[in-house]
Amino acid sequence: MKSISINKIITAMNLEIIHIPESAEMMLYNSELLRPGLQLAGFFDTFAYERIQIIGKTETHYIETLTGDLKANRIDKLFAYPLPAVIVTSGMKVDPVLVYCAKKHGRVLLRTQDKSTKLISNLMNFLEEMLAPEKTIHGVVMEVYGVGVLLRGQSGIGKSETALELIKRGHRLVADDAVVLSKIDNVIYCASEPITRHLLEIRGIGIIDVKHLYGVGSVKIRQKLGLIVDLEEWSDKKYYDRLGFDNEFEDIFDIKINRVTIPVRPGRNIATIVEVASMNLRQKLLGYSMEDEFNRRVEDLSGYEI
Repeated sequence: MKSISINKIITAMNLEIIHIPESAEMMLYNSELLRPGLQLAGFFDTFAYERIQIIGKTETHYIETLTGDLKANRIDKLFAYPLPAVIVTSGMKVDPVLVYCAKKHGRVLLRTQDKSTKLISNLMNFLEEMLAPEKTIHGVVMEVYGVGVLLRGQSGIGKSETALELIKRGHRLVADDAVVLSKIDNVIYCASEPITRHLLEIRGIGIIDVKHLYGVGSVKIRQKLGLIVDLEEWSDKKYYDRLGFDNEFEDIFDIKINRVTIPVRPGRNIATIVEVASMNLRQKLLGYSMEDEFNRRVEDLSGYEI
């Protein structure tokens, strides 16, 4: 499970430290946030204490209405849970009881000048990216007509050569060899390892810098994955789909990604086929179905006498 340190969040979000314990560095494992309104009212039965707690104007004003032992007991019970951090927003004055309980239980207490809605939006986006599940696979990723295409296949099948031809045609390289896949907000994104970013390995030539050779318009840092293209040696014993009606998918982090298999043999222009596959996918996403159109033509033809 991925994690991120509270100190890194403090730096990224430019948060003011009210109190932070001197013990071991706090780590966060959950990208979700919580505004503990019900907990301040005394309801702790379903308290998601593993999340960062956001105390905005509403919660601050409610705390001000509490007095004496009631305020102390409610806030003390809140901070008794192993909270990763509590953030007071909108530059609101931090109640002394909050500070006391944070020190008593060794919790992180922070403040920001940002309003609650702005902080929640920025912080959730940041945490989702930092805590996104990731895995690294072998392949090449190109952006072709706006579609993220993952080229896979055994070593030497021609993935990098296909990518080079696509680059010459104006498409963009995202990653070669080591492809980092991550799931952010139910979308699969592809990126390159920093050490191989913008680089492409061509057998017989070596490693080339695509950005320097073809310009900044030939590369991209990150791309949403839309299509997987498996390249394999042509086999006369294997049946290959000729109509394209059998849609194939592959699950990556429980998200279905369109997949096609392209047999490779001398004389086939793989780059052109990848372009057509990308345009065909875009056409489907826009609502056009070749299967429906073909069936309609067959039905129309069946009405004629021969």
